[in-house]
Amino acid sequence: MTFEDLNLSKGLLKALDDLGYVNPTPIQKEAFPVIMSGKDVVGIAQTGTGKTFGYLLPVLRILSYSEQNPPRVLILVPTRELVLQVVEEAEKLTAYISMRIGGVYGGTNIRTQKTIVYEGLDILVGTPGRVLDLALDGALKLKGIKYFIVDEVDEMMELGFQPQLVRIMDLLSSKRKNLLFSATMPSKVQALIDEFFFKPVKIEIAKHGTPLEQITQEAYHVPNFFTKANLLEYLISHHPEMEKILVFAGSKKLADRLFEKMNAVFPNKIGILHSNKSQNFRIRNLESFTSGEFPIMITTDIMARGLDITDVSHVVNFDLPNHAPTYIHRIGRTGRADKEGVAISFINEVEMEIREEIEELMDMQIPMLEIPEEVEISDIFSEEEKPKKGANRRPYLVDAGRKSQGAYHEKKEKNKKVNQGGKHKKNPPKSKPVNRGRLKRQAKKRKKK
Repeated sequence: MTFEDLNLSKGLLKALDDLGYVNPTPIQKEAFPVIMSGKDVVGIAQTGTGKTFGYLLPVLRILSYSEQNPPRVLILVPTRELVLQVVEEAEKLTAYISMRIGGVYGGTNIRTQKTIVYEGLDILVGTPGRVLDLALDGALKLKGIKYFIVDEVDEMMELGFQPQLVRIMDLLSSKRKNLLFSATMPSKVQALIDEFFFKPVKIEIAKHGTPLEQITQEAYHVPNFFTKANLLEYLISHHPEMEKILVFAGSKKLADRLFEKMNAVFPNKIGILHSNKSQNFRIRNLESFTSGEFPIMITTDIMARGLDITDVSHVVNFDLPNHAPTYIHRIGRTGRADKEGVAISFINEVEMEIREEIEELMDMQIPMLEIPEEVEISDIFSEEEKPKKGANRRPYLVDAGRKSQGAYHEKKEKNKKVNQGGKHKKNPPKSKPVNRGRLKRQAKKRKKK
């Protein structure tokens, strides 16, 4: 099937032709007629399979020219970067159509965004918090919304956006059409669908949690931060096929720490992106990585969802995520548009449990590789990285066939003392301390009487 076989307008077909798209992906092909029929839709498809066009194409086909100011389509996404991307994708598709599109998100001047809304929009893309702020302020009228679209809803739940989502849906017209798309669908999302969707059609292109076949997965048992950094440096230096690398760190602090260490080795080749960076800084770094100016990008899970960055050759999980579905989103940044990709994970002992959850979700095991002999094994552990007491403390070295001296020792006798809670718990006072201020106030009251 080609896009010519779908009931698309000439303007949309011409835009797709300019972009070089000929064949719709399975989610695009399956979702198009269902959305065109006016039914609510819940779409589940692997990341990198074109879900954004899956909902944009039929909605743009249905929308006709209008001069009304309040938007008719509301698209909610979890991050600012995804807002910008969806707006960009919609603008590409509407190159030959008269359609007003705008994006709103937190962390920037709300007055500027009020002006965008006041001037009139057909399609509004936004993060839940900022959309609700504009609606409660009276700047955004939601009763005119005909199509309500939620993208990456599971990430919104993880980020704590459920109250905003529910409040926004309460403000929408009951006559709207609801579309929900995601690569994973945790059970807690089902309650939201049951309450606010009307007999939705479920389109599931692949089993929930199934990774793309063109992504090669592999992993190493790596004990700690410094060994992980040494291994990452070695792999980048010795594997020229690692041309465009997205590195996921477990936190903003770890991302900054890794950036400092790696930037000293690969100066002017590394970008960093997380929510503590300013919006302009984030946009510049993302553009530099997308264009290839920075072949390496260190980030947190802020870049795990929805972002379509072309030609990412490798995804490196420097730390495993806390939730198994996030792993699917992370590795889905490579192997996009039917291209091959590689996902490499560095796993320490503390992360073994989440590794098992990930493998259970995917219904497959991640192949384990040996750490190259040239990589230096560090004996410096943070508290979070230390193996649990009584466990095999260095299983990764057994698997990798490596030898290293342990960094652990029994506590000294003076350090085995139990915290008794301070002198008051050891020798509790016989009575409560006197509140002199209360006594003075009581004395003043007696004098007035």
